[in-house]
Amino acid sequence: MSRWTVLMAGGSGTRFWPASRSALPKQFLAVTHPTRSLLGLTYDRMAPLVPIERTVVVTHTDQAALSAADLPGLPADNILAEPCARNTAACCIWAALEIGGRDPDAVLAVLPADHLIPTEDLYREVIEAAFAHCESNDGAGALMTFGIAPTGPATGYGYIRRAEQVSESGGHPIHRVEAFLEKPDLERAAELLDAGDCDWNSGMFVWRADALVREAETHLPDLTAALRAAFGDRAALEAAYGGLEKVPVDIGVMERSDNVVVMPAPFTWSDVGSWAAAAELSEADPDGNATRDGGGRTVFDGARDNFVWSEGGHTVALLDVEGLVVVHTPDATLVCPRERAEEVKRLVGRLPDDLL
Repeated sequence: MSRWTVLMAGGSGTRFWPASRSALPKQFLAVTHPTRSLLGLTYDRMAPLVPIERTVVVTHTDQAALSAADLPGLPADNILAEPCARNTAACCIWAALEIGGRDPDAVLAVLPADHLIPTEDLYREVIEAAFAHCESNDGAGALMTFGIAPTGPATGYGYIRRAEQVSESGGHPIHRVEAFLEKPDLERAAELLDAGDCDWNSGMFVWRADALVREAETHLPDLTAALRAAFGDRAALEAAYGGLEKVPVDIGVMERSDNVVVMPAPFTWSDVGSWAAAAELSEADPDGNATRDGGGRTVFDGARDNFVWSEGGHTVALLDVEGLVVVHTPDATLVCPRERAEEVKRLVGRLPDDLL
């Protein structure tokens, strides 16, 4: 039984505008590393467990070349280029069909390409344990996800309610999933935190390719049949893809399945979901100011707790301001309070097409 990595790299990253654009979205930016993109860092974390020959990237057609450039040595056939975005159910099912066709016994780690996990050794230990469970007879049909222990009543994540422990692997407990809970308001998030049996939904999965396809055939039969009918025929795939149901794999398959388990994940994790998160992950000066200025000069005077991203050697100077995000690119500049950085996505909806 062989192990594969599937990197989901098709998102648009609108919360990272103006640095993130349709031609260069967030996962291809060096947001947290001087030179390595988030996609590259995600691959690097898995490389000790899975070779590049068994790594598959699912991305948009327009981003296939970016994926190849970020991962030299990735076989061309291992880039699955979606004609249009149809959320993660289509992405996961297509990858499972493709890899299962090559390797019927494949076990897949399916991972967003834009997360940051600095505790890499512990991360790999957890992924190893998940692989081992799904390779076992006990876990043959399991769809496994990972729950992140909440550090506060976050409203930007979905939650997973754990039920009883049903197994363990490598010393890591495995629980039946009681329920997937949508992103809550602050009051509800506090209740979930106090309950003690809820984790953040990481959006990372491990399953056998054939196990996901079986569940998808039951719970998303039309979508799965359309992908199977177009399998191996690019023209047919392009004709069918736009008509596929646009649904997350969590909602379309996992919430409806009786074979879903969750492994609590003790590693440090961030989905790097906004400029505020990028600020928190960056090294700050004694006044709390952080910058990624691409070799330019950023000047702070009487300023505190600000984050500056500046491209092209441009100088940004901040005087007596506090708690701002400033992002400068050659054709656009964003200024917003750090605590409102999640709302950049709303702002993007008002921009002209040439700035997207």
